[in-house]
Amino acid sequence: MTRKYFGTDGIRGLTNASPMTAAIAMKVGQAAGTRFLRGNHKHQVVIAKDTRLSGYMMESALTAGFTSVGMDVIQAGPIPTPAVAMLTRSLRADLGVMISASHNAYQDNGIKLFGPDGFKLSDADEIEIEAMIDSDVALAEPKSIGRARRIEDARGRYIHFAKATFPDDLRLDGLKVVIDCAHGAAYGCAPQALWELGADVDAIGVTPNGFNINDQFGSTHPKALQMRVLEVGADIGIALDGDADRLIVVDEKGQIVDGDQIMALITGRAQDTGTLKGGGLVATVMSNLGLERWLSGRGLNLHRAGVGDRYVLEAMRAGGYNIGGEQSGHLILADHSTTGDGLVAALQVLAALVASARPASEVLHIFDPVPQLLKSVRFTGKPLDDDQVKALIASSEARLNGHGRLLIRKSGTEPVIRVMAEGDDKQMVKAIVEEICAAVVAA
Repeated sequence: MTRKYFGTDGIRGLTNASPMTAAIAMKVGQAAGTRFLRGNHKHQVVIAKDTRLSGYMMESALTAGFTSVGMDVIQAGPIPTPAVAMLTRSLRADLGVMISASHNAYQDNGIKLFGPDGFKLSDADEIEIEAMIDSDVALAEPKSIGRARRIEDARGRYIHFAKATFPDDLRLDGLKVVIDCAHGAAYGCAPQALWELGADVDAIGVTPNGFNINDQFGSTHPKALQMRVLEVGADIGIALDGDADRLIVVDEKGQIVDGDQIMALITGRAQDTGTLKGGGLVATVMSNLGLERWLSGRGLNLHRAGVGDRYVLEAMRAGGYNIGGEQSGHLILADHSTTGDGLVAALQVLAALVASARPASEVLHIFDPVPQLLKSVRFTGKPLDDDQVKALIASSEARLNGHGRLLIRKSGTEPVIRVMAEGDDKQMVKAIVEEICAAVVAA
């Protein structure tokens, strides 16, 4: 069904424009609160945010909504998205809310909802809440209105949780690490966690002002990290995004290591130690063919899910996998967390680096990626229904058969068609993508 508010990862949009207004946020709080008022216990919701200016407004609006239907609010302040999932379970809360537009610029904001189990809400729950947003919900009697209070140690609780995922027999002593927090939610906790584990920490992107989140810093803008790693002679660089559920790594030579290589590293170590579940890992249709071939060479499988970490997680839970993620750096390690966690994933990378006693450039480059090209083209009408476009796609798939892949998909948020091809012949890949993009425009 067509959704009015929820997308692939909660509700997101331009601040002060529907659906990211204070009025709608209050209604979301009322609807979600009502949906999770179950049983006779004291009902609680954890609300956290990243560092964008509109977080204050959205936090207040959501708090008003939840308390108006009788749910107590625990305000955790600026902490990463995975910290919300962790706190929701730890505090036995009925619901968790993260106010963030992830890697988007400060003008946008979003609302991500977690159930009492720490997992993002199911499609069924979101559909139910969405139906209630535009209807009148029953407000609490005056004596039953919820209370709101702020906890001051949320950051420390998350640091303790993250450090507990790092092997007890290892330390980061002597390792020079540059960490880029994108001026986002992890600006306080991520550098602190690394320092407490013994690393020599050089932190950038840690001075949020409400406007600079993800602005030329973080996992989607790794240039600043690359330059800093080379400038200070660091052993490794770590980049998180605005809400710290995404990770990109830079080796000591300034080379970018994407999510596919990181997943290969963690999966290989899990296989070697006998802790891998599911016989492989879950990635998306965007992950490189080189990863699939590398896994096959180790007798492991790659289960491809739709784009979006929630679809990766659904496939992981259905197939019993404990490792999954996206090429973009959303990494889900189910033995530790119920959602993507950039810091926890980074700690697993650092553990591998320390245990190997080899340079990051050797440890982190697991396989040779197959040449891959992705282009986005704006469209009008229905170009994918055009006979000439369909014929070109079919002939392109035939050309790549056995030597690559072709993926055509519509964006879920804008009138854009994404054309991705990969294969052993780089020139063929480029030609195929350009031909299909031109045909889409002409259709």
